[in-house]
Amino acid sequence: MEAGKKGLKKILVSNGMTKRFSGLVAVDNLDFYIPEGAIASIIGPNGAGKTTFFNCVTGFYQIDDGELMFDGTRLNGKTPDQITRSGIARTFQNIRLFNNMSAIENIMVGQEPHLKSTWLGSILGLPSTRREDEESEDRGRELLQFVGLEGKGDMLSKNLSYGDQRRLEIGRALASRPKLILLDEPTAGMNPRETIETTDFIRRLRDELDITVVLIEHDMRVVMDISEHITVLDYGRKIAEGLPEDIQRNPDVIEAYLGSGAAAAQAAI
Repeated sequence: MEAGKKGLKKILVSNGMTKRFSGLVAVDNLDFYIPEGAIASIIGPNGAGKTTFFNCVTGFYQIDDGELMFDGTRLNGKTPDQITRSGIARTFQNIRLFNNMSAIENIMVGQEPHLKSTWLGSILGLPSTRREDEESEDRGRELLQFVGLEGKGDMLSKNLSYGDQRRLEIGRALASRPKLILLDEPTAGMNPRETIETTDFIRRLRDELDITVVLIEHDMRVVMDISEHITVLDYGRKIAEGLPEDIQRNPDVIEAYLGSGAAAAQAAI
């Protein structure tokens, strides 16, 4: 599938987005977009503002200036739960699972934004609540199978391997039925085999579930292999945007990662 398969529609757009922390400008006047149907990456040196951008998109931080738009709806001022219900899900750089809950329970928690039952219905044991609980568990088992954790639903999440925990976190995010999923360093800490499997799995998210994927990733082999659209940040500013082959030879990107000497050497080739 090519980036923008659905007619170059921009599913996520920021216009002049700025986020400050006291005197620090973490995201600086950012104009940015993600094509619907793409696998896109945000890259940049440590401290470039990548995770801050994710936190703004998902409502953990409110932006100070500018505008964020998702699928034609303004995100400014929305809370994380409202944004989740609108169709955005995410994972975290440091895995955030409920360690003392089973894998299936973690998945079922992810379905909460779309459940209709109330705590009172659970206490009273209403048929509608029981039926929804059964449907939720069935859907959870399907998602466990999709992410490669079939047969592990009753295991405590803390007892899963590192790679399986990463998959479970993605499964929990998928349970909220997203149109857009943000993956924060999905291959961090993985061995080469796990990295390849995760890269293939990310392609499946887009190709089989029709979800737009945005990842923050430090492994440049993964970024260049999987991405159809790349945005590069440095000190909160966008310094480059485009196709992988364009990003690889961009002198501003080379300088941001390797220094001015490397950029000058590249220009001389």
